[in-house]
Amino acid sequence: MGHNLETRSFVDEVRNFDKTTGTYFDLGHPLLNRIAGTFVTAAGIGAVQAVSREACFIALERETGSGSIEGLVKVTGKESIQWGLAAGMYSGLTYGLKETRGVHDWKNSAVAGAMTGAALALTADDSSRDQIVQFAITGAAISAAANLLTGIF
Repeated sequence: MGHNLETRSFVDEVRNFDKTTGTYFDLGHPLLNRIAGTFVTAAGIGAVQAVSREACFIALERETGSGSIEGLVKVTGKESIQWGLAAGMYSGLTYGLKETRGVHDWKNSAVAGAMTGAALALTADDSSRDQIVQFAITGAAISAAANLLTGIF
């Protein structure tokens, strides 16, 4: 299969996406590729999660009409952006810290988790200073624990 884009079909591109790096995009820099790839993946997961949760609420409440569909679209879009933001930001921060410090350890994970948690808190409709701090601490703790437990399991 050639590498000329004019002779490759969309199906060929999807079937043979860059298997060496595992990214969907080639934006010219590994950091940008990683952020874009994780954003798109997590946004898709967020959309599926939001649609399934809202569909369950609609089915249980037996609501019909255009109001529930409009609400579904709004919630799905918002959650897709939130999930994508969190994943892209965390991935980009861990990559940048690894490149800067030369090592990937729990400290990088804690800093990336704290910054991502704080950013995620800012996307809430009614974010307070206490909520931002709580999300930052929670993000740092979960991220550091996940990094430390990676070697055990």
